[in-house]
Amino acid sequence: MNDFLPISRRDMKERGWTECDFVYVIGDAYVDHPSFGHAIISRVLEHAGYKVGIIAQPDWKDPASVTALGRPRLGFLVTGGNMDSMVNHYSVSRHRRRTDAFTPGGVMGKRPDYATVVYCNLIRQTYRDVPILIGGIEASLRRLCHYDYWSDKLKRSILLDSQADLLLYGMGERAIVEVADALNSGLSPAEITYIDGTVFRVSSIEAFPDYVTLPDFETLRRSKAAYASSFYTQYCNTDPFQAKGLIEPYSGREFVVQNPPQKPLSQAEMDAVYALPYCRTYHPSYEKQGGVPAIAEVRFSLVSNRGCFGGCSFCALTFHQGRIVQTRSHDSILAEAVQMTKEPDFKGYIHDVGGPTANFRRPACDKQLQHGVCPTKQCLFPKPCKNLVAEHGDYLALLRKLRALPGVKKVFIRSGIRFDYLLADPDDRFFRELVKYHVSGQLKVAPEHVSAPVLAMMGKPRHEVYLRFIEKYKKLNRQLGMDQYVVPYLMSSHPGCSMQSAVELAEYVRDLGYMPEQVQDFYPTPSTISTCMYYTGLDPRTMKPVYIPRDPHEKAMQRALIQYRDHKNHPLIREALTAAGRTDLIGTAPGCLVPPAPKPGRSAPAKPASGGKPGTPAQKPAPRKGPKNAAPAGKPPKRGPKPAPSRTPAGHKSKKKST
Repeated sequence: MNDFLPISRRDMKERGWTECDFVYVIGDAYVDHPSFGHAIISRVLEHAGYKVGIIAQPDWKDPASVTALGRPRLGFLVTGGNMDSMVNHYSVSRHRRRTDAFTPGGVMGKRPDYATVVYCNLIRQTYRDVPILIGGIEASLRRLCHYDYWSDKLKRSILLDSQADLLLYGMGERAIVEVADALNSGLSPAEITYIDGTVFRVSSIEAFPDYVTLPDFETLRRSKAAYASSFYTQYCNTDPFQAKGLIEPYSGREFVVQNPPQKPLSQAEMDAVYALPYCRTYHPSYEKQGGVPAIAEVRFSLVSNRGCFGGCSFCALTFHQGRIVQTRSHDSILAEAVQMTKEPDFKGYIHDVGGPTANFRRPACDKQLQHGVCPTKQCLFPKPCKNLVAEHGDYLALLRKLRALPGVKKVFIRSGIRFDYLLADPDDRFFRELVKYHVSGQLKVAPEHVSAPVLAMMGKPRHEVYLRFIEKYKKLNRQLGMDQYVVPYLMSSHPGCSMQSAVELAEYVRDLGYMPEQVQDFYPTPSTISTCMYYTGLDPRTMKPVYIPRDPHEKAMQRALIQYRDHKNHPLIREALTAAGRTDLIGTAPGCLVPPAPKPGRSAPAKPASGGKPGTPAQKPAPRKGPKNAAPAGKPPKRGPKPAPSRTPAGHKSKKKST
């Protein structure tokens, strides 16, 4: 059994420590598993020879809570957790969530809003001269001026509001060791300005002549157009091979400087990170509270890759992990799988083998590892690039090896499949084996919408591509004598979605023959293209105006349209259809979404016959040939195996979905 890192003075004494080199203050409970960012960073530092102690979820109202391990020799590390603390706390309607999966017992309220800032200010009350380094998703996505949905305003770089000395953005394994070595050599934080993947503040920029100077903060506050342009400059400088350093001025006397990103980890470096001695579970002190719920999502799942070249506008991965895919070797993944099979409660099911997008196991094209990604072009949108290498041979070989391991009954893929990339592969072997071996009665994919203008804003393939995928999926099911179905993830109220577009999506849902459960309103999380659109009303890529559904009532109507079968939504739907000029969909005839409003004193008229069209050609139920508990495409199952939900990456989604 591996040892957890110290969480108390007693733990330090047992190790013979009088002090820690670093004290790591985290917004999550302490879970020593490689799906948790704090576990990776602490183990990487330990491997480099540094003593790291953990203070998990300190009482932010009590300055003494951050003194539990004493004064660290080199500095404090601070992270808000695996999710941005505001996304963790609030729904898109800004209502407080009831539970926190990253807290013992799922209890909500054990960390503050804007956790990174609060923890750093708490530390500064006691340790005024100790270096503070911040990182993780919250710091990474807020590293420069950013729109904050919860306060509905632009906020300064988190580096300034936190009073931290240095910010590490992206995947920080290499950068954290470089910073630690610099501090250990006697350098002050002010002298550590040369490490890629870091952000720092200076009073003069004379030493950085080759860096790109962005508009100052006051200009960004005054002009949404200036912010949109500035954001896109940041977005185009996320590639480690081509990015320039960036400078953001504040009041002419203070400057926040962002160095270019760190280079991608090599496969050997990735393997080394995942081979560190993780305990692979939560700290035993949480047992009485029922443990930490988030471990259930990842305990029997395998991370095979990082990075994503999918380029969805609403996803923060470009800003955090980057667009260059990094992978672990088969041997590394198999070794972890074997270790997993020896755990006493392993039931034979590997719940996931993936990452941000499961079927990305190589860079999009061969030039990326030498020259980087195209800063203003996407690999898959609006159609696959001619240089794209679409192949699944390596991933298929890995899955075959995992299926063959003793004790493994089934290997599921739940990270999500990029269906346009799958179609771009001329070899059907992976698609066939995906259907045959890796689907638990249902395959979840994310078309997100059907309207061409909305999909263009999302950076998603046209609806026709999704329909081709569905048709091929059904064809393979028929060939294999199976009868599995597809569950589409759909999104309402994304920038560009007019009421007419929302009605178009509702008609598609009608034709599915059932109401999808996986529907979410667009959530403006920090540092995405879609969030920039939401705040500015401009597409930062073109600077053209974009229609933004901001009004809560309009957003409620758009969501109600997708869930039109719920009788409680009928008044909203009638209002939405009237606003969209589609009153032809109000009635009792086949194809109508809702019945007319009942007359005063009368009961509601009969339901419309909108079970309607039995389905699009791509999703009509096929003859049942599979197991009894399988359901046809377009129809939810009555029962079936339910693997644990897929991991929420140290990235940034409240629920796991394909990209």
